[in-house]
Amino acid sequence: MSDRLVLIPTYNERENIAKMIHKVFSLPMAFDVLIIDDGSPDGTAQIVKDLMLQYPGLQIEERTGKLGLGTAYIHGFRWALARHYQYIFEMDADFSHNPEDLPRLYEACHTSGGDLSVGSRYTKGGNVKNWPWDRIFISYGASLYVRMITWIPCKDATAGFVCYRRIVLETMDLSRIRFIGYAFQIEMKFTAWKHGFKIKEVPITFIDRVEGVSKMSTKIIKEAVFGVLSLQWESFTRKYPKPLKK
Repeated sequence: MSDRLVLIPTYNERENIAKMIHKVFSLPMAFDVLIIDDGSPDGTAQIVKDLMLQYPGLQIEERTGKLGLGTAYIHGFRWALARHYQYIFEMDADFSHNPEDLPRLYEACHTSGGDLSVGSRYTKGGNVKNWPWDRIFISYGASLYVRMITWIPCKDATAGFVCYRRIVLETMDLSRIRFIGYAFQIEMKFTAWKHGFKIKEVPITFIDRVEGVSKMSTKIIKEAVFGVLSLQWESFTRKYPKPLKK
C-alpha cells in the first residue's frame, strides 16, 4: 500500500471510471485510490467494486444521493486522515486532469517545499484544451477575481487538481468548510494559505471532458462569486492557528 491517496468523487461516470482507475494504477509511482460515489444510478459504483478484486489499493465509499463535490472531498479527507496517508490528492474522474501529472504534484510537496500543490492552468506553462473562448474567459476571470479579492498567491484558485500534505488537512478545521460547489476549491486553498501553508503551482494542460456530462451549474457559479466576498470578510475576524509542526 502507498502513503499517497487519490480521491475521486463520482456521479454517473460509468464511461470514464474504469479507464481512470486502470490509468492511475499503471503509473510507475504507486497511488491508492478512493472513489466517493454519490449514489450514481448508472452503475458507476458496481464498476468500481468489480475492479477492487484486481487492485488492492482501490476502495469505494458510497453515499446516498447527490450531496455535492465539497462534501464528497471532506468525506474523503476524513477517511484518509483516519488511515496512514501522508499525501492526499483531489482529481476529477473525466480525464480533464491527466493522471500522469500526479507524480509532479507529489514532488512539488515532497521535495520542492509545497504544503499543497495545485495543477494550474494559468501559471506559466499551463494550458486549456477543448474549451470555447468564452468559457476560458470566464474561468480565467474567476481566478483573477479571487486573487483581487483575497490576495491569495495562486493563479488558479478554482483548480480541482490538488495535492495536500497530511499536516494541512490536520490543521484545518474541516467542519468549518461550508461551500460544496465551485467555491469549495477556493475556500480550501484560501483557508490553507491563511493557516500559513505554502502553495506551489504546477503547470498542467486541462482537457475538457470527452465523455459524460459536466456538473457545472449557474447556482455553483453564484456560490463562488458571493462566497469569495464572504471568505475575505470573515477572515478579518477569524483566527487561523499556525501548524504545530511542518
